[in-house]
Amino acid sequence: MNRTLRKIFIPAFLLATISVWGSDFRVGIARMSITPQFPIWLNGYAAREKPSEGKTHDLWVKALVIEENPGSKVIIVTVDILGLSREITEQVSNLVIRKYGISRSQLLLNSSHTHSAPVIWPALSGMFDFTPAELQAVVRYNHQLTDDMVTVIDSALARLVPMEIECGHGSAGFGMNRRGMAVNVSDPDVPIVRFSTPGGHTEAILCGYACHNTTLDADNILVNGDYSGYAMIELEKAYPGATAVFLAGCGADQDPSPRGTIELASQHGKTLAEAVQRALAGGMHQVRPPIRTDYTTVDLEFPPLDLAKYQNDILSDDKYIRNRAQLMLEAYNKWWEVTRFPYPVQAIRFNKDLTILGMGGEVVVDYSLNMKKQYPAENLFVAGYCSEVTCYIPSLRIQQEGGYEPDDSMIYYGLPGPFTDQVENMVTRAIGKVMKGVGARRTGKK
Repeated sequence: MNRTLRKIFIPAFLLATISVWGSDFRVGIARMSITPQFPIWLNGYAAREKPSEGKTHDLWVKALVIEENPGSKVIIVTVDILGLSREITEQVSNLVIRKYGISRSQLLLNSSHTHSAPVIWPALSGMFDFTPAELQAVVRYNHQLTDDMVTVIDSALARLVPMEIECGHGSAGFGMNRRGMAVNVSDPDVPIVRFSTPGGHTEAILCGYACHNTTLDADNILVNGDYSGYAMIELEKAYPGATAVFLAGCGADQDPSPRGTIELASQHGKTLAEAVQRALAGGMHQVRPPIRTDYTTVDLEFPPLDLAKYQNDILSDDKYIRNRAQLMLEAYNKWWEVTRFPYPVQAIRFNKDLTILGMGGEVVVDYSLNMKKQYPAENLFVAGYCSEVTCYIPSLRIQQEGGYEPDDSMIYYGLPGPFTDQVENMVTRAIGKVMKGVGARRTGKK
């Protein structure tokens, strides 16, 4: 017998003023393992000498769909990898936008930045000299990851049920500034969002922390999620049936301390999980509709291409410098634009209760600290590593100090860095645009 699903028309003005579902939100949660089933090169360290040899725990893609009403929702997707490429970000975004009629601002993609996950090509391609077979294995994994991200979004959207949302903050102290500063400039904040049934059962926990996911060094060739992966495992043990989701913060210049072993990664994971548990036990604040979102890109600028430099670098004995020079000279000779870098920023605001600021790339901690000062009236959850992760995003302070983040990292990312000294101003203006777009307040005034 054929059955036709009859749709009930509800005027938009009613959707904006009443709770159709009996709760303020409906939430869908889904996950899928993205653990490679074969040896594959792991990302993030040029010093690795061979592909992976097994795992300590699984990698995951997880999706949270938060729906205020059928016309207003956000989709948050987290992936246990070093960082998404522009190719994957654009493919997933375009497919989901066409399929579900959402805008780009309603989709937040975030990478945990674990350095114990497969290479996402071609970001950091300058680190590797793959054989054809090795490159094919990496590309196949990337293609499957694209499919898996869309599949997990589909699954979460099919599982929407009424839920209550609360937010709060904890604190953790194992993230340390790695730039040798006299004072540890870091962000100990652990923002937390809990999703629970009307009966009070915790269904999902979203949390973040501003620290590089690099407890493990280049000698590790076991697939795992580093400290964030261990933290999610601990939270799911503590809250049976719940899905724990990690949204990486602005930790580009922060390292776990101490670091170097699986035992330490597990220890830091437990520290993060305990910070979340203490905050959950201590009381949370309700998150209410409406949902507002905004998204923009800004062209960050590199200085004019120094042709003589790359003509000299192509002859270097350092293969990483040579690889970057080859990319730059090919771009120059093919008339490709390499002096501008499109950079994505987005904001998601739930009433006056919670604002998630999502920034692309490897964002240094200064941005998180500065945004909390500029928007003291907002309950901010600042995330780096959103959308594509194709370079570091330094502050002016770090840009002027020099070193790995603004300068040397660009060699491995295959970009003509460093940026100009306008980088922080341009990023801050883009942040201001999306924060204004969602109605964020710079003061405590109504």
